[in-house]
Amino acid sequence: MTTFPTLDAWLTHLESAHPVGIDMGLARIKQVRDAMAFSFACPVITVGGTNGKGSTCAILESILIRAGFSVGCHTSPHLLSFNERARVNGEMASDTELLTHFHAVEAARLSLPEPVTLTYFEFTTLAIMSLFASRDLDAVVLEVGLGGRLDAVNVLDTDCAIITSIDIDHTEYLGDTREKIAFEKAGIFRPGKPAICADPVPPQSLIDHAEKIGAELWLFGRDFRYEGQAGSERQQWSYVGPTMRRSALAYPALRGANQLINTSAALAALEALRERLPVSAQDIRLGLANVELPGRFQVLPGKPAIVLDVGHNPHAAAVLTQNLGNMGFFPYTYAVFGAMRDKDIAGVLAHLKGEIDHWCVSDLPTPRAASARELETVLREHGVGETADSSVTCHASPAEAFQDALKRASENDRIVVFGSFYTVAGVMAYRKSQQH
Repeated sequence: MTTFPTLDAWLTHLESAHPVGIDMGLARIKQVRDAMAFSFACPVITVGGTNGKGSTCAILESILIRAGFSVGCHTSPHLLSFNERARVNGEMASDTELLTHFHAVEAARLSLPEPVTLTYFEFTTLAIMSLFASRDLDAVVLEVGLGGRLDAVNVLDTDCAIITSIDIDHTEYLGDTREKIAFEKAGIFRPGKPAICADPVPPQSLIDHAEKIGAELWLFGRDFRYEGQAGSERQQWSYVGPTMRRSALAYPALRGANQLINTSAALAALEALRERLPVSAQDIRLGLANVELPGRFQVLPGKPAIVLDVGHNPHAAAVLTQNLGNMGFFPYTYAVFGAMRDKDIAGVLAHLKGEIDHWCVSDLPTPRAASARELETVLREHGVGETADSSVTCHASPAEAFQDALKRASENDRIVVFGSFYTVAGVMAYRKSQQH
């Protein structure tokens, strides 16, 4: 049996063990899951969507921990350490804990009459599910990787599915319209189980699929919503659901315009599961006050202002633009930007070019990325010129792009790092290296 002494060695092996990085379909992973024979006695909440998945998972995790429940939370991708993908009660799993379950997945895979190969995401998702199943938890929160219907996370039957938003992304796997993408995402719904959709304009395909399988569909605006408190200057808001109202809530510690929709979706899930996972108003208040999620419109302390945001599609760019506009006045805004070649880069730039003066564009350490030169070409096509007030510079890494922005920005300016997990991770790793 192939075995590796360290987590890093396992992850390096998995990057090349399966011929394709993304291989849609559940047949292979189901065979290995069945051989592993793990199960969950506790409620499982599955979170899919184009944007907002990570925030919604973090909000659920934070509230449930404050309510005294033991919680496993799986999110992806990670920023600095693989272990971020597997948290138990808010703490990252150790390498040692994970290794046990990596070995268990490999043993189960090799026990099959005809062993199948698994992608990096499939293998690691099974290992994390196995870890959670071994811990006798009260609740498990799982973020869907890509789509829903054919995603590795969908090998588990959920007790409550959440879809945060539906927008155009990953078109080569999910289809090129919101209707097609919504159908793929609705694949996480289950008959007779709550299916919560927080997108304010859900495609008909999602509604039809929920009705066809007999899921208990909760729609934002119809079944649950949020209300801002009049005259309270954004200090408080209320959640209104089918059977309960939560009033005088503080804004979540996660910043940004779309966090009330994400929080409402999380509270709808907790309302749907209230008999198995009861939470009090105080649990919700403490959970929202303490929720943390690096790289989601994260504003770092100090000057110049530095904003980290993993947004990488037009929908996320529109939200980032709105959030930047709400920050107040800065003489100049510098962008550290790197993105995948398969993204709608022009659509992202169309939203953001009005907020950004100087672009420091970067290569990224993956063959899927657009080069800095390609990004420069798109920016030039969008009319970004070379003047005292606007520029484009090309860099070999996010760290170098960030150093260039730091050198040129005054303390009253701001630097926005966005476009991919790789871009934000590169800058976070550089900043960490400077602190030692």
